[in-house]
Parts: sequence; structure tokens; C-alpha cells
Amino acid sequence: MRTGEPLPSMRDVLALVETGRWHWDTAAGLVTVDEVSARLLELPAEQVTLTEAQVRARLHPVDWNEITGVVQLAVAEGTLAEVRIRIMDDQGRVVRVVRSRSKPTFDPLRKAYLLTGTLQEVTDPAPGTPADRSAVTGDWRRSREAFLLDAGRALAEARSTQEVLRVAANLSMPGFSPAGLAVYGVTGDQLTVVGHHGPEPGSEGPYSMPLDTAFPAAEVARTGRAIYVSSPQQYRARYPLTWPLAERFDHQSWAFLPLTASGRTMGTWMAVFAHPVAFTPDERSVLTTVARMLAQALTRAGTAESERALTNDLQRSMLPRLGPQRIPGMSVAARYVPTGGGLQVGGDWYDVITLPNERFALVIGDVQGHDVRAAGLMGQLRIALRAYASEGHRPDAVLSRASRFLYGINEADPADPRYATCLYVEVDPTGGVLDIARAGHHDPAVRMPDATVLTRQTAGGVPLGITPDADYPTTRMVLEPGETMLVCTDGLIETGGHDLDTGWRRLRTVLERHRGSLEELADALVQAVHGPSSHHTTGPLTDRREDDIALLLLTRQAEGLGAGPGTVRRALRRTMLTVEQSEPERVAEARQHLRELLHDWCSPDQVDSAVLLLSEVLTNVLVHTDTDALLQAEVVGGPEGRRMHIEVTDGGADLPHIRAPGELASSGRGLLLIELLAHSWGVAPRGQGKSIWFELDESDNPPDGTDETAASAPHQDRKPHEDRTAP
Repeated sequence: MRTGEPLPSMRDVLALVETGRWHWDTAAGLVTVDEVSARLLELPAEQVTLTEAQVRARLHPVDWNEITGVVQLAVAEGTLAEVRIRIMDDQGRVVRVVRSRSKPTFDPLRKAYLLTGTLQEVTDPAPGTPADRSAVTGDWRRSREAFLLDAGRALAEARSTQEVLRVAANLSMPGFSPAGLAVYGVTGDQLTVVGHHGPEPGSEGPYSMPLDTAFPAAEVARTGRAIYVSSPQQYRARYPLTWPLAERFDHQSWAFLPLTASGRTMGTWMAVFAHPVAFTPDERSVLTTVARMLAQALTRAGTAESERALTNDLQRSMLPRLGPQRIPGMSVAARYVPTGGGLQVGGDWYDVITLPNERFALVIGDVQGHDVRAAGLMGQLRIALRAYASEGHRPDAVLSRASRFLYGINEADPADPRYATCLYVEVDPTGGVLDIARAGHHDPAVRMPDATVLTRQTAGGVPLGITPDADYPTTRMVLEPGETMLVCTDGLIETGGHDLDTGWRRLRTVLERHRGSLEELADALVQAVHGPSSHHTTGPLTDRREDDIALLLLTRQAEGLGAGPGTVRRALRRTMLTVEQSEPERVAEARQHLRELLHDWCSPDQVDSAVLLLSEVLTNVLVHTDTDALLQAEVVGGPEGRRMHIEVTDGGADLPHIRAPGELASSGRGLLLIELLAHSWGVAPRGQGKSIWFELDESDNPPDGTDETAASAPHQDRKPHEDRTAP
């Protein structure tokens, strides 16, 4: 470089010396790496932001656990955090060793560490050299106590037999690291290979052999005493019959140690070394301790795997196997994900039942508890529901009989009563009519053709089994072409520390953004709860217990939705709701439905106006008639833009009209508000009743009394009558 020339940028300098940069925010769980660091991690050479899980998959598990201790120590002492890390490939092999240096800081408000550092590849010591027998990470790992602490922590975190073997194979013992290992188990009178990690295929030897074979691993399994072989000559002299099995691998030392758990020898751990090992008392002590931890880890992993297999097999055997569903004009997708640990069998279930007259029923529910009894009750309840439905009963009768059935079981076992939530949907594929009965379960959610998601309020009763005479009213709704209904258990909503509100918001985002098939949507919903993205959508609750997940998706095909010849406007989204005389509180639900329907309306003032007018019209029906009110709200689109159309139908015969109330009058202003705020409106006879409707075009400017569209409202719909609007 010549004098006076500008200095190169730090990025260019680091790139020239093959040094990468990275930044880690433990609160967000994200690690950002530049091109060099990405290449050193065996990733494409480009800057990328990774999750902790993605980075962890590239590092040796023992080294990952070590990083936490190094960072905490550096923060406490105010020094740099320096560590050597082994980078692994997809087959669990070490591809390189890198040195990481960083200056960590701790944010007490966020309770998180912030690290910015460098990454540089270092020369891996040659096998058999003194440098190779030293700890990988230098001073921090040179003591035996530190190594055993890290090894124990890594083995304790392993969740499967294969992960235990992978951790054990990559333990960097202080001063002597095995070149490979094999774990043998005892099955009857045979010694079998549980798993192995070695430099060459077949290093585990024969797949199985009798326990009385003159093989060191078999002798250890028989006697429970360790065997140390320091040289090939010693091996050949002590075990001449099995020496040919070991001779072809060119190992220099062998250690065979018993795997003992609960006082029983369950197998043998064979560690092989590429260089001679004297097996001093200190080295034998380390190997013995590792063997004990390995035995405990294998026992835990084996027990957990057996329990998981039993849990999954038991639960899945009680769930229906959904093949291709031949439903005219409709499609169904289902998912069940067991997330309980051990024998915590969940009571979640779903079912699809064929009914007479070409109808079918969707059932989803959750029995209280996470144990074998919950799974057994779930199976009995599912069979009972299927039987009642097949008899041709309506949804309310099906749930009433199921509640009486479960109540009888609880009476027979009063010491442990169980209850169940359930949602039963009878589907008429021809018209998309859904009759829904609900027993303490969550309301369904509906995604409209334009991806707007509404929670459909339905009438419901108490959970099944609480009383033998429970009543479950039926709610009727129509699934329009192109709409998809989601019903699920609370595991899909609340897993990850969420409550009902935050959990639904998380699912709503997935439903609104997804553009794939129904099966892909089901996978996306589960992925949002249990996939990598779920780490960034944890809820506000400190209780992060997981629960089983069951979900059903029903979609109605969207043929005929598009604008055809002669079509001026088409419905983009639609909702319906009945407000009965005995349920005036549902007026608030109607207002919420309308706000959800207009969630993306450009003018908040127009939304407020529409909600006000809807409230006026609904209250008018409840106060001045003896009939129920049916709300139909839709957003339609056309060449000129979107328009909301809100219509309320009732059975009253008298038609309202605009009048001028006195200054002190307490009523009579309803239609005046509609006249002032709506672009168009009208009153139309409907059989024995009438409909009051109003429309607003999407605009930033509310209409005034001389709006041309309002003036174009049908004259016969607006002729004077006595005004019956609510106060």
C-alpha cells in the first residue's frame, strides 16, 4: 500500500485472512453470520441469519454446551470469550476445527447475552501427537472434572439412543480421545450390537454372538469387570480366536467397560484408540465414570423411546385412518400430533363419520387428563359418538347421549371423574350447510376466499359427562364456496405459553398468509406450533407446557366464484349470524363479526359507522318486534372498488320510515342515522317479514345527505312509515 492511500475496510481485511464475523442475540435466539463464517459452518457462502437450533446442528454437542460456560465466565471476569469448536457434517463427522473469539455483554433488562465475534479455521492436530491428546479448547477444558461435567451434561440432554451414541463418540477426553466406539447389549444369551461409531464401516464386528464367545466384550458382559488392552500384541496374546476381527482396523489400544444400571450389567462399551494408551489409574477412572454416565443415558433413552412408541401406537390405534375422502365438492384434512412426554397419553381425538342421505359428520374433542385412562375413555367416547351418529340422530341429540354415556362411566368410578370437550359438525355437502353442536369446546374458525379469517360464534353447552341431562343447542351456518373451516383442540392454540387470544392470533397469521393446498395448510399450522418458527412465537405465559394437537380442516371447492359473463360484482367475503330475542348479548357478537369482516377496510370511520348502524338495526328488531334477527353481511367487489352490504331480516310486518323526532324524543333517529351515514339503503318486504339493508362504498370520505348513490336508493323502499328504530 502506498502512502496516502485509504486503508481497506475491515470487512475486506478479515476476508483476506479468512476470518468471519458473527453476531448472536440470545434473547431473540438468532445468530447472524457473514459469508466466511457461513462457509466455515458448512453452509452456502452468503450472509444469513440462523436460529440457535440451526447453528447447534453444525457444532459438536459437547462444544455447544461448553460455549455457555465460556460466555458466563468471560462476562464475570470482563475478558474475551475464546473457544475452539468442532464443526460437524450431516453424518456427524468432524470436518474442521475453528477458533471463536468474542466480547460478550449481558443485558440485565432483557436477561440476555449479546456477542459479536470472529471465526477462523485452525489446524487440526495430527492423530497420535501430544497436541491431539490435549483438550480441544485449551485451558478451560484441561481438568478432568470440567470434562466429566460437560460429558454428563451432554449425555443427559440426549433424547434417543442414536444421539447418546453420537455424543459418546465425539467426547474429547483429556489427553486421550477414542477413535471409535461400539455399544453391545445383552439379549437372552446373545451379545448384540446396539450401535457404533468408527472410522470404517463394519468396525462393530459381528452383529451378534453367544455370550460365551472368547471376545472381550462378551467376557465383560458376563463378568461385569472392565478389560483394558494396551497394544495389539497384548490383544493377540489374550484373545487369539477373536484377534482377526480387530486386526484389520489397525487400532492400537482397546478399552472394554461394563454398562451397569441399577446394579445390572446391561451391556459393554468398547472404546478403541488410534494410538497406544497405557490406561493409567487416572485414565481408567475417567473411562469408568463415562461408562456409568453412558449406561444411565442409554437406559433413559431406551425407556423414553419405548414409552413414546407405546404412547403413539396406543393413541393412533384409537384414531381413524383418513383415506381419500370422496365428498362431492368438499375436501377434508386432519392431523394428530402427540406431544406429551413418556406415558402421558392424551385424550385428544377426531373422527369423520359417514351419515345417511349422503351427509357426513366431523367430530373433534379432548378428554380431560394425560394418562392411559384418558386415552381409554377417548376410545370409548369416540365409539359411542360414532354409534349415536350412525343411528341418524341430530347433532344436539348425539352430544346429549354422549354426555349421558360419559356421566354413567363417571358414576361407576366416582374417585376419578373425567370430562370431555367436543365439537360435532353435521355437513350437507350439497349446499355447504353446517349444523354445529358444541360441548365446552372452542368455536370454529372460517377462512374466506380472500383469506380473511373469522371466528364463528356458536351456541354451546357444558362439557360432556358433567350432567346426564345437558342440552346442546345447534347452530346452523353455511360454508360458502372457497371457504375453509378449522376446528382444533386447545393444544394447537395454547402450546408455547399462549392463551386463547395470543394463540388465535398466531394461527390467524398462518391461515391468512398460506396459499397452498389443504394438506399443506394442515402441515403449516402444526409447523407454526412445533417447527423452527415456533421458537419466535412464544406466548406471554411462563407456563410452557405442551399438549396433544388434533385438528380438522374442511374446505368447499370454489367453482363458480369468479366473475363470469354479465357479472358486475361478486362476493369477496360473507358472514351470517342469528340474534334471538332471548339472546340480546349476541348484538355485541354481531358487532365483532362485522369488525372482523372489515379488518382491512381503508376507512376506520366507515367501519365505526357500519357498526353503529348495525347495532341500531338489530336493537330495533329486538325492542319493537317479537321475532329473531338474521344478520347477513358481505363485502362485494367490482371494477369500481369494494362495497360492504349489511342486511338484517326479521319477521315483523310493519315497515319503518323516516320521521323527524322532536328535540326531546328518546327514539326515532335510527333511519336518520342510516340516511346520513350510508351511501345507499332500503327496506324491502321478505315474505312475512322485512329486510333493512344499507351499503357503504370503500372511501376515505363518509357520504353526506346529498350523495348520488344514496339518492339512487329505491323509492318504494323508503316511503314514509312509522319509524320503529331503537333509541
